[in-house]
Amino acid sequence: MRGWRDGVEVVALSLRGYGYGNEDEEDDRPEKPRRYGVTEMRSPIYSFRPANQALQEILDSVSPFVDGLKFSGGCHSLMGKELVREITDLAHKHDIYVSTGDWAEHLLRQGPSSFKQYVEECKALGFDTIELNAGSLNLPEEALLRLVRLIKSSGLRAKPMFSVKFDSSDIPASRDRSFGAYIAPVKEKTSERAEDVDLLIRRAERCLETGADMIMIDADDVCQRAESLRTDIIAKIVGRLGLDKTMFEASNPNTSEWFVRRYGPRVNLFVDHSDVMNLERLRGFNMHRSNLASRYASPFFLM
Repeated sequence: MRGWRDGVEVVALSLRGYGYGNEDEEDDRPEKPRRYGVTEMRSPIYSFRPANQALQEILDSVSPFVDGLKFSGGCHSLMGKELVREITDLAHKHDIYVSTGDWAEHLLRQGPSSFKQYVEECKALGFDTIELNAGSLNLPEEALLRLVRLIKSSGLRAKPMFSVKFDSSDIPASRDRSFGAYIAPVKEKTSERAEDVDLLIRRAERCLETGADMIMIDADDVCQRAESLRTDIIAKIVGRLGLDKTMFEASNPNTSEWFVRRYGPRVNLFVDHSDVMNLERLRGFNMHRSNLASRYASPFFLM
Protein backbone atom coordinates (compact mmCIF):
# COMPACT_ATOMS: atom_id res chain seq x y z
CA MET A 1 0.00 0.00 0.00
CA ARG A 2 1.35 3.43 -0.96
CA GLY A 3 0.65 6.90 0.35
CA TRP A 4 2.17 10.35 0.64
CA ARG A 5 3.19 12.24 3.74
CA ASP A 6 4.85 15.67 3.71
CA GLY A 7 5.70 15.21 0.03
CA VAL A 8 7.46 11.87 0.60
CA GLU A 9 6.17 8.60 -0.76
CA VAL A 10 5.55 6.13 2.03
CA VAL A 11 5.41 2.41 1.31
CA ALA A 12 3.41 0.50 3.91
CA LEU A 13 4.68 -3.05 4.35
CA SER A 14 2.79 -5.95 5.85
CA LEU A 15 4.35 -6.60 9.24
CA ARG A 16 3.26 -10.19 9.15
CA GLY A 17 4.76 -10.65 5.68
CA TYR A 18 8.16 -9.42 6.83
CA GLY A 19 8.45 -11.24 10.10
CA TYR A 20 6.43 -9.30 12.65
CA GLY A 21 3.40 -11.04 14.07
CA ASN A 22 4.20 -14.30 12.30
CA GLU A 23 3.10 -17.16 14.47
CA ASP A 24 5.51 -19.56 12.77
CA GLU A 25 8.84 -18.38 14.12
CA GLU A 26 10.82 -20.79 11.95
CA ASP A 27 9.57 -19.10 8.77
CA ASP A 28 11.32 -15.89 9.79
CA ARG A 29 14.76 -17.51 9.72
CA PRO A 30 14.84 -20.56 7.43
CA GLU A 31 17.80 -22.88 7.16
CA LYS A 32 20.45 -22.30 4.51
CA PRO A 33 20.35 -21.82 1.60
CA ARG A 34 18.14 -18.80 2.27
CA ARG A 35 16.32 -16.61 -0.24
CA TYR A 36 15.67 -13.90 2.34
CA GLY A 37 17.10 -12.95 5.70
CA VAL A 38 20.54 -13.29 4.07
CA THR A 39 23.63 -12.20 6.00
CA GLU A 40 26.69 -11.47 3.90
CA MET A 41 29.88 -11.03 5.88
CA ARG A 42 32.86 -8.84 5.08
CA SER A 43 35.99 -10.97 5.08
CA PRO A 44 38.61 -10.27 7.77
CA ILE A 45 41.29 -9.68 5.14
CA TYR A 46 43.95 -8.66 7.62
CA SER A 47 43.68 -12.03 9.36
CA PHE A 48 43.89 -14.51 6.48
CA ARG A 49 47.41 -15.59 7.41
CA PRO A 50 48.70 -17.81 8.82
CA ALA A 51 46.72 -20.69 7.33
CA ASN A 52 43.39 -18.90 7.58
CA GLN A 53 43.24 -19.57 11.31
CA ALA A 54 41.23 -16.43 12.05
CA LEU A 55 38.68 -17.11 9.31
CA GLN A 56 38.42 -20.76 10.35
CA GLU A 57 37.72 -19.73 13.93
CA ILE A 58 35.08 -17.21 12.89
CA LEU A 59 33.29 -19.59 10.53
CA ASP A 60 33.34 -22.40 13.08
CA SER A 61 31.43 -20.06 15.39
CA VAL A 62 29.03 -18.18 13.14
CA SER A 63 28.60 -20.27 9.99
CA PRO A 64 24.94 -21.22 10.74
CA PHE A 65 24.12 -17.51 10.57
CA VAL A 66 26.27 -16.48 7.61
CA ASP A 67 25.14 -16.98 4.02
CA GLY A 68 27.90 -15.21 2.11
CA LEU A 69 31.54 -14.13 2.42
CA LYS A 70 32.64 -11.04 0.51
CA PHE A 71 36.21 -10.22 -0.54
CA SER A 72 36.06 -6.48 0.02
CA GLY A 73 38.07 -3.99 -1.97
CA GLY A 74 39.36 -6.53 -4.46
CA CYS A 75 41.67 -8.06 -1.87
CA HIS A 76 41.64 -11.38 -3.76
CA SER A 77 43.59 -9.69 -6.56
CA LEU A 78 46.57 -9.35 -4.18
CA MET A 79 46.55 -12.99 -3.08
CA GLY A 80 47.99 -16.07 -4.67
CA LYS A 81 45.54 -18.36 -6.42
CA GLU A 82 46.19 -21.19 -3.97
CA LEU A 83 45.29 -19.01 -1.01
CA VAL A 84 42.12 -17.73 -2.69
CA ARG A 85 41.07 -21.29 -3.50
CA GLU A 86 41.78 -22.33 0.09
CA ILE A 87 39.48 -19.56 1.35
CA THR A 88 36.64 -20.34 -1.07
CA ASP A 89 36.86 -24.06 -0.23
CA LEU A 90 36.72 -23.23 3.47
CA ALA A 91 33.60 -21.12 2.97
CA HIS A 92 31.91 -23.80 0.88
CA LYS A 93 32.52 -26.37 3.62
CA HIS A 94 30.33 -24.16 5.80
CA ASP A 95 27.64 -23.78 3.10
CA ILE A 96 28.65 -20.15 2.51
CA TYR A 97 28.79 -18.58 -0.95
CA VAL A 98 31.73 -16.35 -1.88
CA SER A 99 31.48 -12.96 -3.59
CA THR A 100 34.25 -11.09 -5.37
CA GLY A 101 33.28 -7.67 -4.06
CA ASP A 102 33.51 -4.62 -6.31
CA TRP A 103 36.69 -5.23 -8.28
CA ALA A 104 35.51 -6.04 -11.80
CA GLU A 105 35.45 -2.39 -12.86
CA HIS A 106 39.26 -2.22 -12.73
CA LEU A 107 39.55 -4.88 -15.44
CA LEU A 108 37.48 -3.12 -18.08
CA ARG A 109 40.33 -0.70 -18.70
CA GLN A 110 42.03 -3.63 -20.44
CA GLY A 111 39.09 -4.24 -22.79
CA PRO A 112 35.96 -6.45 -22.84
CA SER A 113 37.93 -9.67 -23.35
CA SER A 114 39.69 -9.15 -20.02
CA PHE A 115 36.35 -9.16 -18.22
CA LYS A 116 35.40 -12.49 -19.76
CA GLN A 117 38.74 -13.94 -18.64
CA TYR A 118 38.11 -12.51 -15.17
CA VAL A 119 34.74 -14.26 -14.96
CA GLU A 120 36.28 -17.56 -16.04
CA GLU A 121 39.08 -17.23 -13.49
CA CYS A 122 36.64 -16.35 -10.71
CA LYS A 123 34.69 -19.50 -11.47
CA ALA A 124 37.87 -21.60 -11.46
CA LEU A 125 38.88 -20.16 -8.08
CA GLY A 126 35.56 -21.09 -6.51
CA PHE A 127 33.71 -17.77 -6.46
CA ASP A 128 29.94 -18.00 -6.65
CA THR A 129 28.94 -14.33 -7.09
CA ILE A 130 30.46 -11.48 -9.06
CA GLU A 131 29.58 -8.00 -7.86
CA LEU A 132 29.38 -5.12 -10.34
CA ASN A 133 29.74 -1.60 -8.96
CA ALA A 134 27.60 0.29 -11.45
CA GLY A 135 28.85 3.66 -10.22
CA SER A 136 32.53 2.82 -10.66
CA LEU A 137 31.96 1.01 -13.96
CA ASN A 138 30.37 4.15 -15.41
CA LEU A 139 28.96 2.21 -18.35
CA PRO A 140 25.85 2.78 -20.44
CA GLU A 141 22.88 0.78 -19.22
CA GLU A 142 22.96 -1.71 -22.10
CA ALA A 143 26.66 -2.39 -21.52
CA LEU A 144 25.98 -3.14 -17.85
CA LEU A 145 23.22 -5.56 -18.86
CA ARG A 146 25.63 -7.34 -21.21
CA LEU A 147 28.00 -7.92 -18.28
CA VAL A 148 25.13 -9.36 -16.23
CA ARG A 149 24.29 -11.76 -19.09
CA LEU A 150 27.96 -12.77 -19.40
CA ILE A 151 28.18 -13.60 -15.70
CA LYS A 152 24.94 -15.57 -15.76
CA SER A 153 25.94 -17.51 -18.87
CA SER A 154 29.04 -18.69 -17.00
CA GLY A 155 26.88 -20.21 -14.26
CA LEU A 156 27.73 -17.59 -11.61
CA ARG A 157 25.44 -15.17 -9.76
CA ALA A 158 25.42 -11.50 -10.69
CA LYS A 159 24.96 -8.79 -8.06
CA PRO A 160 25.04 -5.20 -9.37
CA MET A 161 25.66 -2.51 -6.76
CA PHE A 162 24.02 0.90 -7.12
CA SER A 163 24.48 4.24 -5.46
CA VAL A 164 21.72 6.80 -5.19
CA LYS A 165 23.94 9.43 -6.82
CA PHE A 166 24.71 9.55 -10.54
CA ASP A 167 26.66 11.68 -12.93
CA SER A 168 24.30 14.58 -13.58
CA SER A 169 24.70 14.04 -17.33
CA ASP A 170 23.06 10.58 -16.95
CA ILE A 171 19.87 11.93 -15.41
CA PRO A 172 17.03 12.54 -17.91
CA ALA A 173 15.06 15.75 -17.86
CA SER A 174 11.61 15.51 -16.33
CA ARG A 175 9.99 15.72 -19.77
CA ASP A 176 11.86 12.55 -20.83
CA ARG A 177 10.34 10.40 -18.06
CA SER A 178 7.10 8.57 -18.61
CA PHE A 179 5.65 5.38 -17.15
CA GLY A 180 9.03 4.42 -15.68
CA ALA A 181 10.84 4.67 -19.03
CA TYR A 182 13.94 6.80 -19.46
CA ILE A 183 15.20 8.48 -22.59
CA ALA A 184 18.98 8.61 -22.30
CA PRO A 185 20.15 12.23 -22.21
CA VAL A 186 22.68 13.43 -24.75
CA LYS A 187 25.11 15.41 -22.63
CA GLU A 188 28.82 15.60 -22.04
CA LYS A 189 30.08 13.76 -18.99
CA THR A 190 30.68 15.91 -15.94
CA SER A 191 32.12 15.43 -12.45
CA GLU A 192 28.93 16.72 -10.86
CA ARG A 193 26.90 14.15 -8.92
CA ALA A 194 23.16 14.35 -8.40
CA GLU A 195 20.68 12.21 -6.47
CA ASP A 196 18.03 10.25 -8.37
CA VAL A 197 16.43 7.26 -6.64
CA ASP A 198 14.07 6.68 -9.59
CA LEU A 199 17.03 6.16 -11.92
CA LEU A 200 18.58 3.74 -9.41
CA ILE A 201 15.36 1.72 -9.27
CA ARG A 202 14.90 1.79 -13.04
CA ARG A 203 18.40 0.42 -13.70
CA ALA A 204 18.13 -2.11 -10.89
CA GLU A 205 14.82 -3.38 -12.30
CA ARG A 206 16.37 -3.86 -15.72
CA CYS A 207 19.28 -5.80 -14.20
CA LEU A 208 16.83 -8.08 -12.36
CA GLU A 209 14.84 -8.60 -15.57
CA THR A 210 18.10 -9.56 -17.31
CA GLY A 211 18.86 -12.20 -14.67
CA ALA A 212 20.71 -10.49 -11.83
CA ASP A 213 20.20 -12.41 -8.59
CA MET A 214 20.25 -9.52 -6.14
CA ILE A 215 20.82 -5.76 -6.01
CA MET A 216 23.31 -4.32 -3.53
CA ILE A 217 22.59 -0.78 -2.33
CA ASP A 218 25.70 1.28 -1.56
CA ALA A 219 25.62 2.67 1.97
CA ASP A 220 26.95 6.09 0.90
CA ASP A 221 24.27 8.80 1.13
CA VAL A 222 21.63 6.22 2.14
CA CYS A 223 22.46 4.23 5.27
CA GLN A 224 26.10 4.85 6.15
CA ARG A 225 25.24 6.40 9.53
CA ALA A 226 22.32 5.41 11.72
CA GLU A 227 21.66 9.03 12.71
CA SER A 228 21.19 10.14 9.10
CA LEU A 229 19.37 7.25 7.44
CA ARG A 230 17.46 8.15 4.27
CA THR A 231 14.32 6.32 5.25
CA ASP A 232 12.38 7.76 2.30
CA ILE A 233 14.87 6.34 -0.21
CA ILE A 234 15.08 2.96 1.54
CA ALA A 235 11.28 2.63 1.65
CA LYS A 236 10.97 3.42 -2.04
CA ILE A 237 13.68 0.89 -3.01
CA VAL A 238 12.10 -1.86 -0.89
CA GLY A 239 8.63 -1.04 -2.18
CA ARG A 240 9.70 -1.29 -5.84
CA LEU A 241 12.36 -4.02 -5.79
CA GLY A 242 11.22 -6.11 -2.83
CA LEU A 243 13.13 -7.29 0.24
CA ASP A 244 14.18 -10.62 -1.27
CA LYS A 245 15.96 -8.96 -4.22
CA THR A 246 17.66 -6.16 -2.30
CA MET A 247 20.67 -6.15 0.03
CA PHE A 248 21.70 -3.13 2.10
CA GLU A 249 25.13 -2.45 3.53
CA ALA A 250 24.83 -1.94 7.28
CA SER A 251 28.06 -0.17 8.21
CA ASN A 252 27.55 -0.36 11.98
CA PRO A 253 25.40 -2.21 14.59
CA ASN A 254 22.99 0.71 14.99
CA THR A 255 22.18 0.61 11.28
CA SER A 256 21.63 -3.16 11.44
CA GLU A 257 19.23 -2.69 14.32
CA TRP A 258 17.25 -0.05 12.44
CA PHE A 259 16.83 -2.29 9.39
CA VAL A 260 15.68 -5.31 11.40
CA ARG A 261 13.29 -3.28 13.53
CA ARG A 262 11.82 -1.56 10.48
CA TYR A 263 11.68 -4.47 8.00
CA GLY A 264 11.91 -7.56 10.19
CA PRO A 265 14.33 -10.51 10.15
CA ARG A 266 13.84 -11.12 6.41
CA VAL A 267 15.87 -8.09 5.34
CA ASN A 268 19.15 -8.94 3.54
CA LEU A 269 22.19 -7.20 5.06
CA PHE A 270 25.92 -6.96 4.40
CA VAL A 271 27.82 -6.51 7.67
CA ASP A 272 31.29 -6.70 9.13
CA HIS A 273 32.28 -10.10 10.50
CA SER A 274 32.35 -8.62 14.01
CA ASP A 275 28.64 -7.71 13.77
CA VAL A 276 27.28 -11.12 12.73
CA MET A 277 26.26 -12.26 16.20
CA ASN A 278 24.64 -8.94 17.03
CA LEU A 279 22.66 -9.08 13.79
CA GLU A 280 21.51 -12.64 14.47
CA ARG A 281 20.38 -11.61 17.94
CA LEU A 282 18.35 -8.83 16.36
CA ARG A 283 16.81 -11.26 13.91
CA GLY A 284 15.39 -13.10 16.90
CA PHE A 285 17.54 -16.22 17.13
CA ASN A 286 16.90 -18.12 20.35
CA MET A 287 20.27 -19.38 21.56
CA HIS A 288 18.57 -21.84 23.93
CA ARG A 289 17.18 -23.77 20.95
CA SER A 290 20.68 -24.78 19.91
CA ASN A 291 23.83 -26.29 21.38
CA LEU A 292 25.97 -23.60 19.77
CA ALA A 293 26.24 -21.33 22.81
CA SER A 294 29.57 -22.84 23.84
CA ARG A 295 31.15 -21.53 20.64
CA TYR A 296 30.53 -17.86 21.38
CA ALA A 297 33.47 -17.35 23.69
CA SER A 298 35.81 -17.00 20.74
CA PRO A 299 38.17 -14.00 21.05
CA PHE A 300 37.79 -13.40 17.32
CA PHE A 301 34.41 -11.80 17.95
CA LEU A 302 36.37 -8.92 19.48
CA MET A 303 38.46 -8.37 16.35
